[in-house]
Amino acid sequence: VLSHGTLKASYSLTADRGPSFVTNSQVVYKSYTPWRPTAGVAESGILIEDLENSELTYEKKHEFNIGTDLGFLNNRINLEADYYTRQNFDLIGLVYTPGEGGQIAKYANVASMTSQGVELTISTKNIVTKDFTWNTDFIFSNAVNRITDLDSRSNVIQLVSGSGYALKGYPVRALFSIPFAGLNDEGLPTFINQDGAETITDLKFQEFDKLGFLKYEGPTDPTITGSLGNAFTWKGLKLNAFITYSFGNKVRLDPVFAARYSDLTSMPKEFKNRWVLPGDEAFTSIPVIASRRQFKNYGNLSYAYNAYNYSTERIADGGFVRLKEVSLSYDIPKNWISALNVNTIQVKLQATNLILLYADKKLNGQDPEFFNSGGVSTPVPRQFTFTLRLGI
Repeated sequence: VLSHGTLKASYSLTADRGPSFVTNSQVVYKSYTPWRPTAGVAESGILIEDLENSELTYEKKHEFNIGTDLGFLNNRINLEADYYTRQNFDLIGLVYTPGEGGQIAKYANVASMTSQGVELTISTKNIVTKDFTWNTDFIFSNAVNRITDLDSRSNVIQLVSGSGYALKGYPVRALFSIPFAGLNDEGLPTFINQDGAETITDLKFQEFDKLGFLKYEGPTDPTITGSLGNAFTWKGLKLNAFITYSFGNKVRLDPVFAARYSDLTSMPKEFKNRWVLPGDEAFTSIPVIASRRQFKNYGNLSYAYNAYNYSTERIADGGFVRLKEVSLSYDIPKNWISALNVNTIQVKLQATNLILLYADKKLNGQDPEFFNSGGVSTPVPRQFTFTLRLGI
């Protein structure tokens, strides 16, 4: 949005961690009412909401697209294919400064990125007779991207948090994990830390420089998406079945583990398989519920359980195949309704979000298609709809 010479642009690299827009305007002032000890004393004030950022410019891209539409066998088979490649530069993100002017970080043009993808649609008329038809529509889309240049910095907690973060050489929202090294003989989780050593609590979540120990899991955005639809008609009956699919991304499981719990803590069923007795470390990777003694013996034990939440053990495949919709409709023959003074009557039964045909078992029933902060949400409900349509 361009207004009076001011740039407002979306935050491309880490949109979930910044405001909805950034600006290159001069200093931004905001009016407010200062706190006073009594309600009868009130006055207006002005504060600086954002410093001048005139160096910021628009995000830009060079794009190439090519596509084709083909028909075969008197259009019984139709094919649509598109390919694109993009060179994005001057992407906006956070950059850390020496602190001059009172800001330690500000938005700037910090990155360049390449992306490419292909979209394919195939429509076929498999059977066409006087009373029966069968049509199929298949859609496939593949999209990948990679950051080629990045002036911003990332630390450990940003890279492993679950929503993905920017790092040079990786996708825009790449997901990393702290390497899990198993449970010790007390049931406490151990890890490979930033120095390459096995540890329980010696982990630096704010580390900016030693990032090589992290394991790259994959992007949080799917790289393959599409659908498959089949439509069958026989005289007045019509059956539709629609399947959607998505693959290529990773999901961070909910961060439910902690060094301490209360009676109000809600625990998932995986706690039933936790470490309980010495030797259990050979059969399970779920850590012990720490005792008071362990909490006192190990300084910063909360670091260990926080690291477990963001470890390689708490990653699931984000791919899924869903039976999105099934519908059955029937057009009642006109000779049956001629005495009702209506032209058409159609009855239709439709089921939406019927079943998740495939999802990673590590999700424990959670739905990979719908994300919450720090994890995934509960499955969407099934919906059943009955429709009676009259045409007068």
